[in-house]
Amino acid sequence: MTVHFVGAGPGAGDLLTLRAVALLGAADVVLYPGTYLDDDVLGHAKQGARLVDTQDLDLDQITEAMIASHEQGDVVVRLTSGDPSLYSALHEQTRRLDAAGVPWDVTPGIPAYAAAAARVGAELTVPELVQSVVLTRVQSRSTVMPDAEQLANFAATGATLCLHLAITRMDDLAAELAGHFGSDCPVVVAYRVSQPGELILRGTLGDIADSVEGARLRQAAVILVGRALAEDVRGSESYLYDAARDRSAKSRERSIKE
Repeated sequence: MTVHFVGAGPGAGDLLTLRAVALLGAADVVLYPGTYLDDDVLGHAKQGARLVDTQDLDLDQITEAMIASHEQGDVVVRLTSGDPSLYSALHEQTRRLDAAGVPWDVTPGIPAYAAAAARVGAELTVPELVQSVVLTRVQSRSTVMPDAEQLANFAATGATLCLHLAITRMDDLAAELAGHFGSDCPVVVAYRVSQPGELILRGTLGDIADSVEGARLRQAAVILVGRALAEDVRGSESYLYDAARDRSAKSRERSIKE
């Protein structure tokens, strides 16, 4: 049997991939992060599947549960919030599975930042305004950040920032980022985006901290910062769809060669 790491998306039961739903429906054991997922996601598990909430388990206990289930011949799904490629402890868990000789694979999911952008109808890249997106976090009660990955370094680029695990430091973050983006820079805070308890806060670096404090948000939120988030955003139009662009076969052939 194989342990399947499955991205559960932002938490809504209808924002899983078809592959994720199929794997959940076939699993004998499902390990899931109860802090972040809505019950509707677990509704895709088959009747009789053993559901294990991992929010109170450490890494060794989680991997031991997967290994034991594998050895019993069970099909195992390890759900992660969002997409497994971001802040999922994937490599720590798979390293232990490799050492135990347990095969595994990964199914991607919709990340929370993408769900947040969709919720407010925003494109995070706008031609000639911003063309880069930085996915990062800040240090709070978490692993130390590498020296080169300080928030100021990313903010200095002007890229759209998608901040995870940062909601408890909104005061400090807003003040620091305002020095790079300006206090009028738009911000979106998405709490439990796509779930029944969803809360979306829009504001600027100058006032968003007060909104977060008023809503008493402490976890399960993603923060988007950047000029592309303005409700009346202005930028140029994409060259790809420009009516003046040469779309002839010769032009396409030249582009391929280049």
